[in-house]
Amino acid sequence: MTRSLYLASSSKYRRELLTRLQINFRCESPQIDESPEPDESPLDTCQRLAREKAMAVAAEHPAAIVIGSDQVADVDGVAISKPGTHDRARAQLRSMSGKTIVFHTAVCICCKETSQSIEFTVPTSVEFRALNAAEIERYLIAEEPYDCAGSAKSEGLGISLLKRIESSDPTALIGLPLIEVANALRQFELTLP
Repeated sequence: MTRSLYLASSSKYRRELLTRLQINFRCESPQIDESPEPDESPLDTCQRLAREKAMAVAAEHPAAIVIGSDQVADVDGVAISKPGTHDRARAQLRSMSGKTIVFHTAVCICCKETSQSIEFTVPTSVEFRALNAAEIERYLIAEEPYDCAGSAKSEGLGISLLKRIESSDPTALIGLPLIEVANALRQFELTLP
């Protein structure tokens, strides 16, 4: 039986990444509260949210394979979210200047009908250069990264703010670790090119 595939996300970045695997899928936005729980670590938050996103869409499509993913930027144990505004993005970049940030990208792939579930997290360590106020402003005006955790889009001009990136999967930082996702989908017997 060929199962349909859903990406439990409204993220254009995750949709574009999954398209690279040249497989048919649908996107459906999970209707969940993405607020962190009290005393929850950034790692625990992203793992819980990836699972909740996948399970929410799987409840609507029990025969489908569903991919849920979440990313949380971790600055010294404190979660950094999507800034939403120019001022918050500026403050985020100032706080990350000269520091190494860990971006946790968690994924849950499940099928409710078969009770199969695979979960994993791919960390990406990102070292920011020492940034001055003028280059932060130029970057924010050019890129407007207000929908990205940590305000830095490595797939765009944000790469110029960085000194180093370390990860086992280069797509994890953008929001969906395709190497691990492809390996997991094969365990669901999904045929990939």
